[in-house]
Amino acid sequence: MGIFEKIKNIMDIPEEDEFEEEFEEVEEPAPKQRKPVAEPKRESAPRVLGGKSKTVNFNQMQVILVKPERFDDVSAIADHLNDKKTVVLNLESCERDVSRRIIDFLSGVAYANHGNIRKVAVSTFIIVPCDVGVSGELMLEEFDDGRMYF
Repeated sequence: MGIFEKIKNIMDIPEEDEFEEEFEEVEEPAPKQRKPVAEPKRESAPRVLGGKSKTVNFNQMQVILVKPERFDDVSAIADHLNDKKTVVLNLESCERDVSRRIIDFLSGVAYANHGNIRKVAVSTFIIVPCDVGVSGELMLEEFDDGRMYF
């Protein structure tokens, strides 16, 4: 007897032949043959299907410049943001605490409208609606770091 057989006998491990499991043979359906699809031809001008198209009226796009002096002025600014207008906010004439409250409030309005707020200069912010992008190297990093200086 080999060492493995002695260990099997001591541990009472049954032989492998004693375990026979029955497996059912399942026939898998043959894969469907796919027909090659011709690539669509690209046209020089885009087509509008279904009669729906989105047009942008550049006459309605406006940039509003505001310089609030107190927190009570913020509701008019929020109305501009709700109308999907870009707002440039100059907080030079506000006290630091009032400026903080204005930024907090307008950040919430911008977030609710899926817009964005960026600091572009000392005490100056730009708030844009969701369909307007802001890019450039003039953005100050203090606002992104969570450190704001007024």
